[in-house]
Amino acid sequence: MITDWHFYLAAIPAVMLQGMAKGGFSGMGGLSLPILCLVISPVQAVAIQLPILIAQDFVSVWAYRRNMDKTNFLYCLPGTMVGIAIGAVLATSVSPSAVQLMVGIIASSFVLISRPRKGQETTPAKPALLKAGVWSTVAGFTSFIANAGGPPMQVYLMPQKLAPAVFAGTMSVLFGIVNWVKIGVLFALGQLSTPNLATSAALLPVAIAATFLGVFMVRRLSGAKFYPIIRTLTFMVGLKLIYDGATGLLAS
Repeated sequence: MITDWHFYLAAIPAVMLQGMAKGGFSGMGGLSLPILCLVISPVQAVAIQLPILIAQDFVSVWAYRRNMDKTNFLYCLPGTMVGIAIGAVLATSVSPSAVQLMVGIIASSFVLISRPRKGQETTPAKPALLKAGVWSTVAGFTSFIANAGGPPMQVYLMPQKLAPAVFAGTMSVLFGIVNWVKIGVLFALGQLSTPNLATSAALLPVAIAATFLGVFMVRRLSGAKFYPIIRTLTFMVGLKLIYDGATGLLAS
């Protein structure tokens, strides 16, 4: 178990952000891994974070079990599995920095292009199998390579203007399954070591409490308040991913 107190100065805020994301504020999760990477290596950060994500998934899936949009879930699940498979094959040849840059550009550009104009009402989009397949495949791939699957799925789901709980429920159940698939790969790579798992366990109470807080807040927000928050978080995470990706590519 990691005992350096400097680590926990970064780790506690990181798992709180991830908990809020699992509770429904999806954009916050994109800030969690970069914070952890300030004090430990990216591979170790993912290894410590993933068991926590699995535990948070239990909370969020239970909380939103009746709110998932089944059509979107069924449309998107096969694509995420295809994306994970592509990521597993290309893991050694694709730079995570390049993936971060790509996802950051997609996320921030989407927010800017689709920004609603004052006084302009847009008709909610409907679930679409082709779009779901494309964006969920991208999400599965980017989740596997760079732990950045949220923004591509938000690009697909946000135009539908789902109720906040339905949006959160669909994301929670979908990525709950994605994380279970990913944990098998990390186990095979030997990254789920006893010290890393012990560190995950030490952070778990904070992570679970933050997840319940996120659920509590989402259930009390209207769509008019929820989506501007999600758009802002998505844009901020997009800029952060652009910075991380560009910095990583320039350093390589």
